[in-house]
Amino acid sequence: MTVLLWIVLTPLALCVAAVALVFLVAIVRGLAGDVSAGAAASRAASLGLLPAERQHTELAAPQPPELTVALASARLGDWKAAAALLDATAGNRDWEGRSALCERLADLAAEEDGWLRDWEEARPADPGAALVRARGTVLLAWNVRGGRRDEDTTPEQSEGFLRVLAGSRAEHARAMALAPAEDPSPYVGEIWTALGLGLPHDELRRLWHEVADRDPHHYEAHFAALQYWCAKWCGSAELAHAFAVRAAAGAPPGSLLTALPLVAHFEHDGSDTTDADRTPEMYAAVDALLADVAAADPAHPRLPEARHLLAYYLWLQDRYAEALEQFRRVDGHVGALPWRYKADPAREFCRARDDCAGRVPDGESPSPPGR
Repeated sequence: MTVLLWIVLTPLALCVAAVALVFLVAIVRGLAGDVSAGAAASRAASLGLLPAERQHTELAAPQPPELTVALASARLGDWKAAAALLDATAGNRDWEGRSALCERLADLAAEEDGWLRDWEEARPADPGAALVRARGTVLLAWNVRGGRRDEDTTPEQSEGFLRVLAGSRAEHARAMALAPAEDPSPYVGEIWTALGLGLPHDELRRLWHEVADRDPHHYEAHFAALQYWCAKWCGSAELAHAFAVRAAAGAPPGSLLTALPLVAHFEHDGSDTTDADRTPEMYAAVDALLADVAAADPAHPRLPEARHLLAYYLWLQDRYAEALEQFRRVDGHVGALPWRYKADPAREFCRARDDCAGRVPDGESPSPPGR
């Protein structure tokens, strides 16, 4: 009887022991992971990098002081500083800067437009005011829709979104009529309208010709058009990739358009491993953006966004020292791809950054950021 019990119970005991061992290994690994993450965070802190709670989640980089002043003045009802900034971009033919500045002013107008109405009343034919009004209407439509997925958007939100967005077409037409002939900004803004309304491909191509004739390497125009060609809006992975590769291939150094193939990849990568990020094509794409970032004007308004994307893919490719240098340059702000697609952008940014910090030997660490 004893032998029989031994024969029956031994396999059961072994199974229990095996299960216990599995749980023990998981606990040990979890504790090791916690210790490793903690050490990496301490290493990042020793380099002067900021914790998650001190990361700005709305901006990709610090805001220029003059824009901060203009926005603060507009909130108090004074539009003149904003108007002067937009006037300067037209005078300098800084179309990239004009588009980026308009986006920030329009974001405020979508929340409160009393200052913009005063501007329009004081200067009825002002191309800057018309541009901000058109872009603000687009952003207002997105505010009405909300930031949730299609399946989580109510019918009322969808109806309001389409109604407001349709109204932006007339606003853009007016901005086009008032704008300097060489200014692509109103056409760039209407690409976002075309995307939201799902306008036909021929309509997007018409807008694209207007932009390309005026500024063939305009970054935001390319980014907006790439979003249109993505599968989640009006295109497909193939159309988005083809557009991105063509744009990058024909772009001059410093234009940052080599970011587009990485954006197209990010938008359509549904895998849960890094295998797709480590192909020869992806290594070449990351190297191309590294060179592009190095050649870019430090004042390029989209340079921080390119650095965020670059840091992410360098990290995924285990190029920790190179990634850490990019993380260092954008630390403190996480309002960019890929972080802004995450549920907790600051936490995900710091997790990747700290992992790099923990893996880079002292001699390879970048110098602490100046603060």
